[in-house]
Amino acid sequence: MAGEIPHEIGNLQNLKLLDFGANNLTGLIPSIIFNNSNIEVIQLYGNHLSGNLPSSTGINLPNLLRLYLWGNNLSGVIPSSICNASKLTVLELSRNLFSGLVANTFGNCRQLQILNLAYSQLATGSLSQGQSFFSSLTNCRYLRYLAIQTNPWKGILPNSVGNLSKSLEYFYAGSCELGGGIPAEFGNLSNIIALSLYQNQLASTIPTTVGKLQNLQGLDLSYNNIQGSIPSELCQLESLNTLLLQGNALQNQIPTCLANLTSLRALNLSSNRLNSTIPPTFWSLEYILVVDFSLNLLSGCLPQDIGNLKVLTGLYLSGNQLSCSIPSSIGGLKDLTYLAVARNGFQGSIPESIGSLISLESVDLSDNKLSGEIPKSLEALSHLVYFNVSFNRLEGEIPSGGPFVNFTEGSFMQNYALCGSLRLQVQACETSSTQQSKSSKLLRYVLPAVATAVVMLALIIIFIRCCTRNKNLPILENDSLSLATWRRISYQELQRLTDGFSESNLIGAGSFGSVYKATLPYGMNVAIKVFNLQLDGAIKSFDAECEVLRRVRHRNLVKIISSCSNHGFKALILEYMPQGSLEKWLYSHKYTLNIQQRLDIMIDVASALEYLHHGHPTPVIHCDLKPSNVLLDDDTVAHLSDFGISKLLDGEDSVTQTMTLATFGYMAPEYGSEGIVSTCGDVYSFGILMIETFTRKMPTDEMFTGETSLKKWVEESLRLAVTEVVDAELLSSEEEEGAEYAAKTKCISSIMSLALKCATDIPEERMKVKDALVDLQKIRTNFLMDVQEF
Repeated sequence: MAGEIPHEIGNLQNLKLLDFGANNLTGLIPSIIFNNSNIEVIQLYGNHLSGNLPSSTGINLPNLLRLYLWGNNLSGVIPSSICNASKLTVLELSRNLFSGLVANTFGNCRQLQILNLAYSQLATGSLSQGQSFFSSLTNCRYLRYLAIQTNPWKGILPNSVGNLSKSLEYFYAGSCELGGGIPAEFGNLSNIIALSLYQNQLASTIPTTVGKLQNLQGLDLSYNNIQGSIPSELCQLESLNTLLLQGNALQNQIPTCLANLTSLRALNLSSNRLNSTIPPTFWSLEYILVVDFSLNLLSGCLPQDIGNLKVLTGLYLSGNQLSCSIPSSIGGLKDLTYLAVARNGFQGSIPESIGSLISLESVDLSDNKLSGEIPKSLEALSHLVYFNVSFNRLEGEIPSGGPFVNFTEGSFMQNYALCGSLRLQVQACETSSTQQSKSSKLLRYVLPAVATAVVMLALIIIFIRCCTRNKNLPILENDSLSLATWRRISYQELQRLTDGFSESNLIGAGSFGSVYKATLPYGMNVAIKVFNLQLDGAIKSFDAECEVLRRVRHRNLVKIISSCSNHGFKALILEYMPQGSLEKWLYSHKYTLNIQQRLDIMIDVASALEYLHHGHPTPVIHCDLKPSNVLLDDDTVAHLSDFGISKLLDGEDSVTQTMTLATFGYMAPEYGSEGIVSTCGDVYSFGILMIETFTRKMPTDEMFTGETSLKKWVEESLRLAVTEVVDAELLSSEEEEGAEYAAKTKCISSIMSLALKCATDIPEERMKVKDALVDLQKIRTNFLMDVQEF
């Protein structure tokens, strides 16, 4: 049903139930509906209704029991008169555009059981206003459900929350910009089932009084600044099935007593500072489904007891200091879908038993010290879509059957001696006949030559000793080896590979030249960047790229394969990125990227910048961060490219100056005005890049004139509605106002807030890129968990 609600409906004076929920209604709610003294239930949820609620709402509704207005576009303040409807038990106003100060008269609704004000723009304005709101609710003795999450609430949680109804079962106050601590008085809410305070600025510690909440099933304190240890009192919550503490500053050990929580199904302690070993008792939680201990300081080994977690679906241990071997008993986790143990110190071989985990969809074993071969048993994993064993010490043939036909070189890079298909950019495997041939040649030619050389060397040594007798021998110094280890390619070879630099092979053009696609004789696809030496600065750009790419190596940086440098010709042979640039994906209607893909790309770029700024002895400033310089491989993994105007910060310098200007719209203010470049300037450009990626608006768009800019446009939207600026392709109109829609808008709002922190005008106030990377990873984790709930 579409259209507007007819005004004549107010003439139905005996109407008791008005239900137009989940339709496509637009326009205003006729105010006469709120003057029907007999009506008991109003259900207008899930439409596109707009406008304000009349200031007299509730005054003439003496028999109203339930009011459902969630999921519309209603705006303005919530009138304080709404609780003149004294019999009201359910008030559902969530997912609207209500703004202004929250009313402190909800306590007049003494029969209220459900109050939902979530996902709007409500604020308290002052500490006393927030305290008044909660104090007024203490009159609602039947209140079972209270939700205020995702509002710019601000302020703190007052101690008076402990005086709320003893009947309260659900309390949701996540993403409300709350500060202060977690009141110990929460322990008074003895019947509470779910308590969620995620993504605030709560500090201090977890109060031990939470141990009193014997009915608590879900506790979400993620993404705050909670410190101290995980209190052992949590182990008293026998009904707890979900415990989310990720993204805080928790320290010390994981409590041994967590093994007492036999009802626990999901545990997330990632992105904290937990240390020591994982308690051996933990592996007795045989019914737990998801365990996430990633990004901590955990050490020690994984025991064989890990096989006890028979129904485990997700195991995330990446970014710790775990060592020893991966136990073979992991093959007992028959329901395991996600396995991530990257960036640890695991040694030994990859267990053959992993091949029996037929439910696996994602395996990340990268950045360890694993050796031996990749088991062929993994070819049986028909559901496997992501596999990464890069940065290990593996050797032997890469399996070629099953899911391995879909994996690219990014899954196997930087190992000792892997061999296989040329498309994986590894050496071809030797056949038995080749090995026999080499062995016979060794015996036939090499050994006699070696024997002859040994005899000659012995004779020379004897001769020298005889001639010099007791004189000291001079020390012979060899010339130092060249730092460049890759094979140079001639101009003639490049000309042949590109059909004379034909336009049919042209894949792009930049400030200092053109880029061509070519295939090397052994099958590798490459990008050949040819510099136009007629342009001022081209030779300097070539030298800068050579200098940077010679020094750096990271999975999210484009790799240099070779070079060609003659008097009148200079070119770089680079890793080919088959998916092209981020710019192409953003502005071509043939391509689309969803929220998670765009978020993953931003994390890849942040990882590259973190390495350039902090992970290298000589910090590198990219100086020209923009979508055209972010290239995507087959797996849509981002690689940062084009270091033609980058700068190296040698010595103790944290800033330098340049006469070379970067691209307008992405430059930090101090770069454009004074030529000052620093890592802070890259962070500014990264903030603009994030905004552009999720709005699909260039900073040079014609709509930004005068004082208006891309950054100011987004700043204003965060105070109103981020949906007004986000790329329309990311938010489907069909799912508008649904739970998944809310998860997406929450994710995008968090990204935009982070982007603005990166792109502040004052360099000293900008985030470090390593902190931005952590925040992006938190946002992704939060988004994926929200989406998995639907």
